[in-house]
Amino acid sequence: MKRPQYIPNHIPDPSYVRILDTTLRDGEQSPGAAMTPHQKLDIARQLWKLGVDVIEAGFPCSSENDFNAVKMISEEVGNHVSVDGYVPVIIGVARCNEKDIQTAWDAIKHAKRPRISTFIATSPIHMEHKLKKTKEEVLEIAGRMVRFARSLGCDDVQFVPEDAARSERGFLYEIIGEVIKAGATTVDIPDTVGITMPWEFGKLIADIKANTHGIQNVVISTHCHNDLGLAVANTIEGARAGARQLEVTINGIGERAGNASLEEVVMALKCRGHEAFDGLYTGINTKHIFKTSKMVEEYTGMHVQPHKALVGANAFVHESGIHQDGWLKHKATYEIIPPESIGLERLSGSGIVLGKLSGRQALRKRLQELGYQLKDDEVASVFLNFKAVADKKKRVTDADLIALVSNEVTKAESIWKLGDLQVTCGTLDLSTATVKLISIDGNEHVACSVGSGSVDSAFKAVNLIVKVLKFNYAFCCHYFLFFILRDKIYFSSNNFE
Repeated sequence: MKRPQYIPNHIPDPSYVRILDTTLRDGEQSPGAAMTPHQKLDIARQLWKLGVDVIEAGFPCSSENDFNAVKMISEEVGNHVSVDGYVPVIIGVARCNEKDIQTAWDAIKHAKRPRISTFIATSPIHMEHKLKKTKEEVLEIAGRMVRFARSLGCDDVQFVPEDAARSERGFLYEIIGEVIKAGATTVDIPDTVGITMPWEFGKLIADIKANTHGIQNVVISTHCHNDLGLAVANTIEGARAGARQLEVTINGIGERAGNASLEEVVMALKCRGHEAFDGLYTGINTKHIFKTSKMVEEYTGMHVQPHKALVGANAFVHESGIHQDGWLKHKATYEIIPPESIGLERLSGSGIVLGKLSGRQALRKRLQELGYQLKDDEVASVFLNFKAVADKKKRVTDADLIALVSNEVTKAESIWKLGDLQVTCGTLDLSTATVKLISIDGNEHVACSVGSGSVDSAFKAVNLIVKVLKFNYAFCCHYFLFFILRDKIYFSSNNFE
């Protein structure tokens, strides 16, 4: 569906949900996630490709670097108009004081759609212990600072009652009504400390809609933190209750446990929007999600856990034999969305990981992809050996499979059996290996050799026994490691070259 015309305080299509990305502001507040101005500009360019409605570019008064980053983003990305007229809103964040607001305006005023977002705490605990101000003082400051922001020439002002989820409802309705009268166009309702349950947050949004004078003249936004792991659920409940701007970050990064994840919120709406959310939709080009995720991961150093929804390494990978069998027959049996829909183009077979839980059909499929056409009895035999190896390794690699198939197809009679192996390593780049091999007649043979590494020394010792002067080194490595696993001999990873 087409993105509706941008009007600061109104969305013409009631089913459209604006996406505000705060990766460059709240996301950067993750410990160790600081980025350079040029890295932030790169991410802003990618957010433009993603189709984010609103980019919260930073906190201009926090440092010279942040001011410069916000200014660069405003001047470039904030003026980059697509063929369909899309250009993102660029936000500069400010506390409720004139210096912050003026600095934010100076950083964003060159964008086609600049917005100032100004905040002040409204919960009893914040007003008493952090601000040391009364309700009346906070109410007066909020209205005055929104009017000041509008007086600078900014016709798009967002107001944020910090810690709204723990604020007294009556005071919350009052202060929101006051800033609407002062000229706010968006009111952002944050669960600053991630304390609410989804049904509580949904009711908070519904109550604000029902009890705040003038609320129909602004867009309601959500900003949910993940302290209890509920940021995405709360954000979606906020949308169901009437919020039409959702604040998110790429990969869910942010202060403490992070924010609602853009990819999860957007794909939940895309996947279930028609049937579960009465047709709610966004303007996000989801095919840029995966690339954006990887860029943010690289620039911030905030690594995505393997089981992270949608963008984690395991998100579209199957190891269970039952799952693999179903997936091979029809991918939708275990994948609710195709990975291509978020821009993840996987190679053939990359949806399957071979391990101890894998089944015969997954093994057969991977062997076919490696070029092996085996008979049923050969597959059955390889499968038994595969299971033996899989019990001792987390993942069975293609090299392991090649060794297993070679052993099955050639049916070579065993001439030697590995008895024992001992390797000694040190700091001289020399290793000593002692190997015991048992010949076909049952005799034991022991040899010792020095080499440039544990594998080299082990093979030299083997060579002394079998007296083979030339052999395929790489092929023997695979075979030797296979026998090591099969015979339950283990090495520390530090013992290998």
